[in-house]
Amino acid sequence: MNLSAVTAKKIAERTLEYGSVAAFGGSAYNLLEVAWRGFTHPSMTIAGAVCMIGLYCIQNTMSRTRLYIRCLCGCALITAVEFVVGCVVNITMKLNVWDYSRMWGNILGQICPLYVLLWLLLCVPVLHICSMIKKRIFGSDRA
Repeated sequence: MNLSAVTAKKIAERTLEYGSVAAFGGSAYNLLEVAWRGFTHPSMTIAGAVCMIGLYCIQNTMSRTRLYIRCLCGCALITAVEFVVGCVVNITMKLNVWDYSRMWGNILGQICPLYVLLWLLLCVPVLHICSMIKKRIFGSDRA
């Protein structure tokens, strides 16, 4: 195989890997939302996909880092995604998908300490799932 064929194969493998992770994350986030609130919004599919790819990268690049550090990084990522998506979808587009303005410590009604804590706790099982995806589906011991 020449270099360009090897490169194309690696690109295809990575596209499949990260596309699968994104699809899983978007679907899982929608299911979580429906279970928690009884409904969801299409923007949450994108947010879930972005968060899952980010958590997958955190797990795969920081696998030897203490779990609580990985969870803090994941929590920061999810909170940032939630804030950005909230500002776009809820404030700019006025779709009112969620509103935390009545929650203590909220910022612009888009994020609040209670959900930051929930994201932190959710990172524990999700990072484990990321590790299992890498090891069992994509055949790497890196995670």
